[in-house]
Amino acid sequence: MKFKKNGKFFKSLRFRILIILIILGIVPSVIVTEMVIANYEDRAIANRVQSMENICDIMCDLLIKENYLNDTSSQTVNSKLELLSNSYGGRILIVDRDFRIIKDTYGVDEGRTLVSQKVLNCFKGEDACQYDSDSQKLILAVPVKSPDVKQVQGAMMIMASSSEVTATIHELEQKGILIIGIIVVLAIFLGYILSTILVKPFARVTKAIEDLTDGYQNEEISVPDYTETALITDAFNKMLSRMKTLDESRQEFVSNVSHELKTPMTSMKVLADSLVGQQGVPEELYQEFLSDITEEIDRENKIITDLLSLVKMDKKTADMNISNMNINELLENILKRLRPIADQRRIDLILDSFRPVTADVDEVKFTLAISNLVENGIKYNVDEGWVRVTLDADHKDFYVTVADSGLGIPEDSIERIFERFYRVDKSHSREIGGTGLGLAITRSSIAMHHGIIKVSSKEGEGTTFTVKIPLSYIPS
Repeated sequence: MKFKKNGKFFKSLRFRILIILIILGIVPSVIVTEMVIANYEDRAIANRVQSMENICDIMCDLLIKENYLNDTSSQTVNSKLELLSNSYGGRILIVDRDFRIIKDTYGVDEGRTLVSQKVLNCFKGEDACQYDSDSQKLILAVPVKSPDVKQVQGAMMIMASSSEVTATIHELEQKGILIIGIIVVLAIFLGYILSTILVKPFARVTKAIEDLTDGYQNEEISVPDYTETALITDAFNKMLSRMKTLDESRQEFVSNVSHELKTPMTSMKVLADSLVGQQGVPEELYQEFLSDITEEIDRENKIITDLLSLVKMDKKTADMNISNMNINELLENILKRLRPIADQRRIDLILDSFRPVTADVDEVKFTLAISNLVENGIKYNVDEGWVRVTLDADHKDFYVTVADSGLGIPEDSIERIFERFYRVDKSHSREIGGTGLGLAITRSSIAMHHGIIKVSSKEGEGTTFTVKIPLSYIPS
């Protein structure tokens, strides 16, 4: 067993299994040992008391028969009391009706008066018993009664040693400690073996992940030994799949950026080379080529501007310039600015406001997001179509819906339309124009407002975007 540095072993599953097994071994053992010792002590004392009571009953009968309470000269009684005292390793006291000690096997307190609760209980006809485990003493007091007289004649008190019981208890405790020690050793041994077996699947999971991250395998990992390892590998495989998708998306994004930036540059170079390679170019052709070069420069500038907008969207929301705005007026201004573009194709721009709405928004980013949606509705629409913008709110959020009567989006493309540079119909999109970054910018802007955007569309029937944004902006 290797104890790794910086406490890794003590945080490991193996160490915790060892601790659990040791605890499961020690706790029941301690409880059982204590119960056995307590049960033995109770039974041993109860048996000892029962034996002493039987002998005391015999001695009390003998005391009455020999009239010992009035005459202590009986050799028979004295010898039996001495024998009884020696056998119990203790002391015997005989008390008469006047609470006077008439016999003390130690010969110390004879003639003295003894008034105690035990003696008083005896004169009430009750036995009294007391066990003190600390002093290892068992005290038993029984009444001395005559069958011919109702009144109790005296009391007999035996103070016996319980050292034998205590010695046996100590022996049991030592054996219990030994058993617990053996159990701890077995728990450690079995725990090490069991933890090794239990941890092996997790080690295989770790090894498979390390191999995968080092590039030794490209397939998904599978360790179905336990439910836990199966869940871990499933989660990892899902993460791996997502990472592959993100990597493919990144590669596609880089490729698209390169292509989008290179295309205008190529066009400008071809136009410029054409001018340079010809002598005496007519002014009309010269102006036409320069106009085309200017358009390509504008296109390049638009792509770079959109890319910079995306970079800004990816930054922290500390860049948000939040203010309480009249959303109705913002939407009216957006449609007013875009109406000339819509009029070129006789597309109606309609605004439906169900109630006045004021909310905390970044005017620039919010306007950019909604403008992109409306502009897309115009671009990908049919002539003489319509784009309807609807505004509504509840006590918590406000909702902006942008619906159009346009071309619609194929079902298999709906999940990808917010990807950067993704185009549903690349050839048609080239004709319409744009950079393919508008919806990506829109989603980022709405996310920065802690909002969400949803889309529903049917090819050939139009598209509807629904935006939900909180009325009150709470910084993250």
